[in-house]
Amino acid sequence: MSTTLLVVDDDDEIRELLCDYLTDAGYSVLAAADGGQMREQLARQKVDLVVLDLMLPGEDGLSLCRQLQATPGLAVIMLSAKGSTLDRIIGLEVGADDYLAKPFEPRELIARIKAVLRRPQRLDSTAEEPAADARLFAGFRLEHVKRLLTRPDGETLTLPRSDYRVLRELLEANNRVVSRDQLTRSAFGRDHLPDDRSVDMCVSRLRQHLRRAPAGAAQILTIRNEGYLLSVASHLADS
Repeated sequence: MSTTLLVVDDDDEIRELLCDYLTDAGYSVLAAADGGQMREQLARQKVDLVVLDLMLPGEDGLSLCRQLQATPGLAVIMLSAKGSTLDRIIGLEVGADDYLAKPFEPRELIARIKAVLRRPQRLDSTAEEPAADARLFAGFRLEHVKRLLTRPDGETLTLPRSDYRVLRELLEANNRVVSRDQLTRSAFGRDHLPDDRSVDMCVSRLRQHLRRAPAGAAQILTIRNEGYLLSVASHLADS
């Protein structure tokens, strides 16, 4: 089966050029000019990866990227004329799998698409294990396939891919420290960069969720110069 890409860009010329180039590269390509058209295309057929422009009329790319996190297995590469480190980090923090600044070499986009499409098999492999459909800890339940976190009070939420991958990595470490480098590779499929706070932001959001646990039952500790450690009370580790 061919891989299906969806290009979302409000510039007609750029959208058409991208579609032609990606089609010539062997992909099945759909197009959308805004968020509404994007949702219509996603409702019609399964899409493997969205090439999403940041600057769009109405709903911008950051808002749409957050919405796309609810679709399991859907990858996102964000395109933007804003190429600063901060802009790239913000794009990655809202769930984009990669970020490419305009103007860019089309061959680089192809390389990034291939790299991102290889990641889910490696990053989410544990979700395919029958014994790992869900993990219970400190009154929480983490469902791997849906990235669904159920809190002790019964409230549920779908975690962004990056937050889910960080939490999963910390849980699998079983009260051992996990470095920022390892968490960055697990969450984003790339090396940790200087001044890169993407993982720190994931941890900050996860800490907000863990506050629903009984005091001291589950907390993410910062280990200076080493990384992070998820501390779960031993009697609550699998309950």
